[in-house]
Amino acid sequence: MSEVTEVDIATNLEEVRQRVAKACDSAGRDASKVRLVAVSKTKPLNLLRDAYNSGQRAFGENYAQELVEKAKQFGDDGLEGLEWHFIGGLQSNKAAMLVKSVVPYGKLTIETVSTLKVAKKLDNAMSANFDGQVLSIFVQINTSGEESKSGVQPNEAAALCKQIVDECEHLELKGVMTIGAPGDVDCLESLVACRDDVAAELGIDKDTLEVSMGMSGDFEVAIAKGSTNVRVGSTIFGARDYSNNKA
Repeated sequence: MSEVTEVDIATNLEEVRQRVAKACDSAGRDASKVRLVAVSKTKPLNLLRDAYNSGQRAFGENYAQELVEKAKQFGDDGLEGLEWHFIGGLQSNKAAMLVKSVVPYGKLTIETVSTLKVAKKLDNAMSANFDGQVLSIFVQINTSGEESKSGVQPNEAAALCKQIVDECEHLELKGVMTIGAPGDVDCLESLVACRDDVAAELGIDKDTLEVSMGMSGDFEVAIAKGSTNVRVGSTIFGARDYSNNKA
């Protein structure tokens, strides 16, 4: 993660922000209500610093060890206000490590909780290491039905969210998340419907729950459908190199 890569991050980031703003305007939505998460998995630290220097604070990572290393480096460098979104598959045996290693260096949000087991591992890690604080999570929903995609089934989402809220006092359910099939608008609409079901199950206003959907190829459509959290990577940072993945 030390190599220097020539990418004009500032320009790319500004273009994406303008596209987000335009999509919000077209949908009659407030652009300040949509979070842009810059997905920086496999990207070198110099590119993340460029994004940080251009005002970006929310970054998304897919690999636990890579996130741990980046969070520590940025923390040691004294960079403040960082929000780290974990958007990869999280094994229960890595949940405690991720919490203990990242929370001291910035706000951590886990967007890919799909089982009560993982939720309880995260809850226990917060209780043991950061008692009095809460960890933000999203429940991941498999809206496409693809076996290759993680996530709870849509008809099981509300029950899982209720269990987490009832049994995990150190977690804050921020909303629901999906990685839908590319170009399938039905996946986006399904997630919004799931959010509404979860809100009804919890007896809360649906607008208090976030909807995390939309990536480089479809974030404008996702915003039109109600996304509050878009995850954009290659459009900002360029094509990815997976040769040195750190799970």
